[in-house]
Amino acid sequence: MCSIHVQDPTAAHTFYTQTLGFETLMAMPEYNLFIIKDPGADQSSVGLLLEPSDNPIGASYMNAVYEAGLPAIVFGVPDVRAEYERLAKAGVSFKSEPAEDPSGISAVFDDGCGNFIQLHQD
Repeated sequence: MCSIHVQDPTAAHTFYTQTLGFETLMAMPEYNLFIIKDPGADQSSVGLLLEPSDNPIGASYMNAVYEAGLPAIVFGVPDVRAEYERLAKAGVSFKSEPAEDPSGISAVFDDGCGNFIQLHQD
């Protein structure tokens, strides 16, 4: 499992599943615990914990990364331009249109939960 700090795990779970298309691996709202996974992956795949930022250290880290304009995590996708179009139509706010450099094609968006997320295509 890996994790990403979020301001509100419940809102993040809704955004990551309903907008981005992840699937729920575990949801325990009474404990503010949400783990998501890549769509179609089996139950033993790597999960992404939507980590509450109620700890001052976690909140400081999340806020510093966001204020620096850095992506908190990178998601590999087969077609960045197609994902950009799909997510922009769904109201997701991107920092800019997809850009290509020697490493591939990337686009960065705001997840509305305290993070910038980078989409990347090799």
